[in-house]
Amino acid sequence: MNQISPLAYVHPEARLGDNNIIGPFCYIDKNTEIGDNNVLQNSVTLNYGTRLGSGNEIFPGASISTKPQDLKFKGEDTICQIGNNNSIRENTTISRGTASKGATIVGSNNLLMENMHIAHDCVVGSGCIIGNSTKFAGEVVIDDNAIISAVFLCHQFCRIGSYVMVQGGSRSSLDIPPYIIAGKEPIRYAGINLVGLRRRGFSNETINNIHEAYRLLYSKGVLAEGIEEIRKKLEITPEIQYIIDFVQTSKRGIIR
Repeated sequence: MNQISPLAYVHPEARLGDNNIIGPFCYIDKNTEIGDNNVLQNSVTLNYGTRLGSGNEIFPGASISTKPQDLKFKGEDTICQIGNNNSIRENTTISRGTASKGATIVGSNNLLMENMHIAHDCVVGSGCIIGNSTKFAGEVVIDDNAIISAVFLCHQFCRIGSYVMVQGGSRSSLDIPPYIIAGKEPIRYAGINLVGLRRRGFSNETINNIHEAYRLLYSKGVLAEGIEEIRKKLEITPEIQYIIDFVQTSKRGIIR
């Protein structure tokens, strides 16, 4: 049975699972779907197009599936899809998609800290930690297990790789490849995320190979030449292939 405060509003067309807690002054719009065992503290808004999984906790002032802040948006029927077991802290805003992709997607087991923003058509993986007041513009892609510190500003269409650590207060208009620390001003490669990789169970051999891959990649003025050196000198494990694929498919270019 759901526990819905008499001071909350739930649209009669909203579809709720079981065992949800809906606190006072929450607003749940039509065309919303909610799974089981979610906790919406007071003053949470689930706007039109919300697709919320199970086991999420959403804190006061958060607004999910907001109308995109994009002048090209013409009211098309789009969604904002949130996975399971996320902690979405105070005053976080997540826009729904536009005609470009149709959906903004956030995976599972993420910690989205207070006052951060995910714009239209972004894709956020699972296991990410995103710091206070960080802002992602439209169509940013964040791979799994990224750690992004507070007040990071990210240009539209960028991609951020898995297992990165991004310095707080920085900004980027380029892609940030996986397994690294990105920091300084302007933002650039600052070594591999050694502590993070060890905590995630990466072996010393794998970590050494990742380190050597980036040494080879950045030793050349032309990234294609660096990739060729990687292919010649390193075993192409899944981690090394991920780095190669990330760099080769980057549309905005990677930080150096």
